[in-house]
Amino acid sequence: MRIAVLANLKQNAPRWQGMPADRWDDLDSPTTTDALIAALEKGGHQAEFFEASILPPFNLVERLLAYRPDLCFNIAEGHFGDGREAQIPALLEMLRLPYTGSQVLALALALDKPMTKRILVYHGLPTPEFQVFERAGETIDDDLLDGDELRFPLFVKPSREGTSMGVSASSIVRTVAELREQVAVQLEHYRQPILCEHYIEGREVTVGLLGNFAPITARRLNDRAAPNVLPQTLTVLPALEVDLAAHGESEAGLYTSFMKTGMELEKFRYHCPAPLDPEQLERLRRLAAAVFRVTDCRDVARVDFRLDSRQGDQPYILEVNPLPGLYPGFSDLCLQAAAAGWSYERLINTIVDTAAARYGLSHEQRAHPPV
Repeated sequence: MRIAVLANLKQNAPRWQGMPADRWDDLDSPTTTDALIAALEKGGHQAEFFEASILPPFNLVERLLAYRPDLCFNIAEGHFGDGREAQIPALLEMLRLPYTGSQVLALALALDKPMTKRILVYHGLPTPEFQVFERAGETIDDDLLDGDELRFPLFVKPSREGTSMGVSASSIVRTVAELREQVAVQLEHYRQPILCEHYIEGREVTVGLLGNFAPITARRLNDRAAPNVLPQTLTVLPALEVDLAAHGESEAGLYTSFMKTGMELEKFRYHCPAPLDPEQLERLRRLAAAVFRVTDCRDVARVDFRLDSRQGDQPYILEVNPLPGLYPGFSDLCLQAAAAGWSYERLINTIVDTAAARYGLSHEQRAHPPV
């Protein structure tokens, strides 16, 4: 197939005076896009990178129309707007071009952490209780209270950012004064609603998934019960646990933005497969599949959990990422695929084949992924 690789590179992102230092932490580097093109070419495809911007000098619409791809490999994060990760998929649908990964609604939903949590709560899936603050002085909801007292510690982070942006030791608050101060700081810094949720002390585990559910019928959409089966069409990769204890007090037991973007590769510590007993692992696999289904993910996603050490490692869902990082040898999903015995080329081409099958692209257009 002829495949257009769509991404937003940090080096091409807008810049302005006073811009927060972490503003573009979730964008990609040429290391990732070059690796994607090499993997696709090894899988028998023709591939070319396009900066995912309609603005000059990138002119994505004109360039895509000239290139005429059979499929777009989309990892575009976007630059501005509440639903920025959904902007390029919306454009591709207008152009009637097929693309890998989740569609417009799922991408917009997953970027908004509070909206995602509301969907999880509706379906009876475990996620920490929370409140969204648009002003630092807002009345505190009953969900964060135990009687008349706040149930500390609490955790504060931006509602619509990825790559752990805004997550640091200061995100954990233990007094009302700290809560108000941290909300005010993040409101000023990120210019968006701020999520406050109960802080889950314990292990951090992430689970990657590849594949798709069968189309959901109207009856099942009206069923609030979480799915209790793992479909044969969904591959659950080995769970990865971040070794939080290995990264010192500076990271406060958190999977911080610095660990994801600023730490040297050889210093990142993790366990994959995560040391979980069979019952724990099966619980996480089923929960991850349930999240994948109720948020309507497609082809690939990663679900992040905290295991509550005060409740016998009870799992709580933090969020779902339908655009997981694909930095070779470092991003969580790539490490999980490697633990399953997959090469980077197999991971990338499996995503392509999954999307191609979903769109019904002909066998002549599809290539078999390398092992």
